[in-house]
Amino acid sequence: MPVMRFINSPFAPQPSIAPVARAPPGPAHAPGALWLPLDFTLGALACCGACVFTNPLEVVKTRLQLQGELRARGSYQRHYRGVLQALWVVGSTDGVRGLQKGLTAALLYQGLMNGVRLGFYSYTQASGLTDAPGGSLIAGAAAGALGAFIASPAYLVKTQLQAQAVAAIAVGHQHNHQGVSSAFLSIYRREGVTGLWRGVNGAVPRVTVGSAAQLATFSSAKDWVTRAQWFSPHSCLTALIAAMISGVAVTITMTPFDVISTRLYNQPVDEFKRGRLYRGFVDCLMKVCATEGIVGLYKGMTPVFVRLAPHTVLSMLIWDVLRQRALLYTH
Repeated sequence: MPVMRFINSPFAPQPSIAPVARAPPGPAHAPGALWLPLDFTLGALACCGACVFTNPLEVVKTRLQLQGELRARGSYQRHYRGVLQALWVVGSTDGVRGLQKGLTAALLYQGLMNGVRLGFYSYTQASGLTDAPGGSLIAGAAAGALGAFIASPAYLVKTQLQAQAVAAIAVGHQHNHQGVSSAFLSIYRREGVTGLWRGVNGAVPRVTVGSAAQLATFSSAKDWVTRAQWFSPHSCLTALIAAMISGVAVTITMTPFDVISTRLYNQPVDEFKRGRLYRGFVDCLMKVCATEGIVGLYKGMTPVFVRLAPHTVLSMLIWDVLRQRALLYTH
């Protein structure tokens, strides 16, 4: 009897099919999508955590930038001569609490501004918008401008509170606020809602430039370190090195804008709710250069770097670690 062969028959024994291997998960640095409110919260927490440690340097930076305002070099008394000396002067005169002046307003500013900024930037990363040429730079700038505008009232109050000091070491205009809430109320009663956003024309360029430099260099440096495979994919050292590179870039590009922003926020206003010293960003820039020289735009650069470098390292590192943990948990 001939042997029947089931060729191309549905009843013929089917060869076993090996299971299709799934692609391994992407690298740790690949953009991942998180729930937007969660991303906002992680960005806010990261920068608030860094702010607690760097706020004394922010106080010193503000005082150095206001010292000798619109006066030629050598024509005014210098209370502050450097970072360490300024920290000692503030601590010995105003006490330890003086080194944390404006901390509540600073935390409010960091939470609002960086929550919006980092959350928005993460969204553009997850959407693939940063993959285009110059995408990281544009997204970082847009995220910074949005965050700076929303958080401007908090930065206004923070600057005015940190400028306040006893008469012996006071620099710049003294607003004599009693606290954060009284500062908001007094500004609102004197200048209205628009008064809370006075100086925003200096804050938006400041954070736009700083954010573009920070986020673009951090993202690029992190990709470069990851591709070099110096550390394991989930190592904190990758984010640490990227944040250190980013801190240098931010300090160089941001200091002149930081000086102008501090001056605009701290200046007194007249009965028409206009600044007594500067009409706006360009007017402030021209007056500083005319009276204090180009070096006036780099006043306080050392504390800017001493503050921004660790702040950038801490905030970017904490943010990156929190996001990686959240991504691993949610995905």
